[in-house]
This record gives sequence, structure tokens and C-alpha cells, in this order.
Amino acid sequence: MIRSVRNPLIQAVRRLHRSSGRLDQGRLLLEGTHLLQEALGLGLRPELVLATPDWLSRHGALSQQLPDSSRLRTASPEVLAAAATTRHPDGVLLTLAVADLPTPAAGASPPDFVLALDRLQDPGNLGTLLRTALAAGVERVWLAEGADPLQPKVLRASSGAALALPIERMTAPELLSRLAGAQACGVQLVAAMVPEVAGEVRPYWELDWCRPTVLLLGNEGAGLAPELARLADRWVTIPHSPAVESLNVAAAAALLLLERPRQAHGRPGP
Repeated sequence: MIRSVRNPLIQAVRRLHRSSGRLDQGRLLLEGTHLLQEALGLGLRPELVLATPDWLSRHGALSQQLPDSSRLRTASPEVLAAAATTRHPDGVLLTLAVADLPTPAAGASPPDFVLALDRLQDPGNLGTLLRTALAAGVERVWLAEGADPLQPKVLRASSGAALALPIERMTAPELLSRLAGAQACGVQLVAAMVPEVAGEVRPYWELDWCRPTVLLLGNEGAGLAPELARLADRWVTIPHSPAVESLNVAAAAALLLLERPRQAHGRPGP
């Protein structure tokens, strides 16, 4: 039983709250029973599982599913609360090696459906987007700067989807190069724009989403970078009342991303 927040193991876990700590250790922190279940369901191997005695008494069957390589340690509720980022942890947290997360296969052909995000800042938005992307059949996520997808708030908001998607972080110039390469392979680049933008913009349902596609979404405040918008083959928008200037990026993404499976199920747009 770990009873002190000064324990070196607890101090190492607390460092995973920060991006620098995750980078130094090559690990990420997951909190809560649901994320443990998701990780095990994906075949991931927790390096450390820290739990209170009460949690273990209520989840004995789940703890029996841990791989032999996982270290299971108990901690007092006070110590576990100090190790967690949430105010009211449910009694368990775990660490995973970043190297165990899915990555695109080397030399793989261009993906059929990609979500590209330009400098998205809000962790809650990013987590929600990742969950929707997984539901829509997105194969890869390209992130140009912005929020760290491995921070605990993103992992919670994604309900584990961030563990299942191949996510690649890159600089803005690297994203531009990656998009140009996909375009050269015949993948259509689709930029989401506000309705009143000047230029050839069409309602999103008029696009053929069943083609190989990269959907580009921009920053919550500034929108999509001009150089990315210019590179896009198509501009689409979600018509809505002028009572609001723009939709939340996560709300807009749900409509755009799920249009692809809608059309694939035999209900194409006009």
C-alpha cells in the first residue's frame, strides 16, 4: 500500500500530467475504470495500474484481466487522488507506453479517409472530434500543432477513441506537405468553411464523400490557415441560421464526418 505522495512512483505518475513529462517518460496517463476497460479491449498492456483497495474489491474480475507484464499497486484514496488529474477519481489509474499506441503502417497506401486538424486548441473539442472520427471510420488523424492528444483531458473526452486511432502530430509546414502528397495520389482535400466565405462553397451533402477524402478543420478562433484553404479541392459548409456566427468545431465535425457513412449506406446526396 502506497501511503505517501512523496513515493517515487507517485511522483513519476504526477509528471505525466504535463506534456514534458509524457515526452521524457514515453508514457501517458489514463484515469478511470472505463479507460482501463477500453485499453484492455484494444489489447493494450498497461505498464502500471494504481488502484485503491475499495476499487479492487469492486472490480476483482477486471483486475484479473491485466496482462502478466502489468504492475498492479494499491494506494490510499488520498494518494491516488494526488496522482490523478480529476477532482473525484473513481479509484484507478494506469500508464501506457506511447510506443504501444497504433501507428500507420510503414509504406502503406494513401488512406481512404483522414481527418486533418489545423492548430485545434481545446482539449475537450479534440477528444470529442476523435470519438466522432472513430465512429465515422476515419483511418488516420493528422494534427498540425495545437492541443496534445495524449493529455488526460483529451483521453477522457474521447472515451478511449484516442487509443484506437493512428494519430500523427506535425508542424503546419509538414501538414501542408502531407496534404499535397495525398492530393497527388488522387485524394480529395475538403475544407470546412463558414457559410458566408467568399468563393465557391457548397453545402456539405452535395459532395461525394465516398471518394478517398481528407477533411480539413481549422482552429476554433482563426479557422483554417489560408494556405490550407487554398490547397483544398472543395470547400463545404453547413448552412445555418445567421443568429450564430459559426458552429462549434466538434459539433460541425459530427455532421461532416458522418455524412460519409450516410452516403455509403445507400443514401447519397443530391
